[in-house]
Amino acid sequence: MTSFLWYALAAFSEIAGCFTFWMWLRLGKSPLWLVPGIAALLFFAFALTRTEPAFAGRTFAAYGGIYIAASLVWLATVEKIRPDVWDLSGAAVCLAGAALIVLGPRGN
Repeated sequence: MTSFLWYALAAFSEIAGCFTFWMWLRLGKSPLWLVPGIAALLFFAFALTRTEPAFAGRTFAAYGGIYIAASLVWLATVEKIRPDVWDLSGAAVCLAGAALIVLGPRGN
C-alpha cells in the first residue's frame, strides 16, 4: 500500500510539473510557471525511488500504469474533460498490468 501512495504522488507530481511546461509553451503563460514545475519534477524523481520494488526497471514499468490512470484523473479534474469508456478501459488494463508487475510472485 505504501508503494501505491508513492506511485500516486510521483504521478501527480510528474503531471503537474509537465503541465507547467505545457502552460508556458502551449498556452503562452509566464516562464515563472516553470519554477513550481521544476520543483514538482524533482519531487517526482524522489517519490519514485520510495517504492518497494528492488529494481528500477520493474519500478518504472509498474509506474506506467499508475501514470496513465492519474493522467485521466488530471484530465477530469483539472482540464474538465470527462474520460470516455475507451480511456477508462485502457487505464484498467494498464493498472492490471502494473499490479502483475508489482504483486506477481517471484521465484527468487
